[in-house]
Amino acid sequence: MKVLSIQSAVAYGHVGNSAAVFPLQRIGVEVLPVYTVNFSNHTGYGAWRGPLISPDDVAAVIAGIEDRGIFPEIDVVLSGYQGGEGIGDVIIDAVSRVKKANPDAVYACDPVMGNAKSGCFVAPAIPELLRERVVPVADIITPNQFELGFLTGTEPGSIDSTLESADLVRARGPRTVLVTSVERPDREADTIEMMVVDDAGAWIVQTPLIPMKANGSGDVTAALFTAHYRRTGDAADALARTASSVFDLLSNTYESGSRELRLVESQEAYAHPRLQFGVRQVR
Repeated sequence: MKVLSIQSAVAYGHVGNSAAVFPLQRIGVEVLPVYTVNFSNHTGYGAWRGPLISPDDVAAVIAGIEDRGIFPEIDVVLSGYQGGEGIGDVIIDAVSRVKKANPDAVYACDPVMGNAKSGCFVAPAIPELLRERVVPVADIITPNQFELGFLTGTEPGSIDSTLESADLVRARGPRTVLVTSVERPDREADTIEMMVVDDAGAWIVQTPLIPMKANGSGDVTAALFTAHYRRTGDAADALARTASSVFDLLSNTYESGSRELRLVESQEAYAHPRLQFGVRQVR
């Protein structure tokens, strides 16, 4: 499998491509990373250095990959944090070109905007760009519950309302929706859930809630789920594998006391997920 991953990059820590590439490689996926920013560290520190990469430069890198005749071999285009406003158009164009070369390719979009605790943390124009132009051309999206609400103009909370919101966004284009950070009020204490919805049904998995903020964990989640799902077409299996790997990654990080993901140290969790959490079908 080959994945063209268009995301941010940081020198220190693990977010964007700096979080997604290694776990994908560890499960046997060839990754072609294209960077949208090149920062010293993630923006959660409040200070960072390095450039946003211009849309023209991002497009030039993608065009250079196309020049090598690789597009027919690409199975997935994956995008995450977009940085500047013009990157969306570059991604849409890249998806179109890849799918022309390989009609079986899919586009997986992690519509990074923010979360329920922090609100939106991207440029003001990005959320609307994602909702109106980028998400409709995606095959798979991986929003958290807050982002799903913005995309649909709803407030998903319960299982039923989250399913309804997922169906609303599926009607606009993407057939598969992975909802991360599902926090329904009637769940067990100190737990958190993920839900996936596709044409075959809907499934939810519950894990213990690890009390930490982990920048980049959503990027790992989107990458691993997309790869597993693309490989097997089995949403429940992809959900189980992803939940297992990400939980162990977060557990290792929390136990270490590190602010940054223990990405390399947790590599066995990607290669050999323990599958310790049951997946329940909810539709």
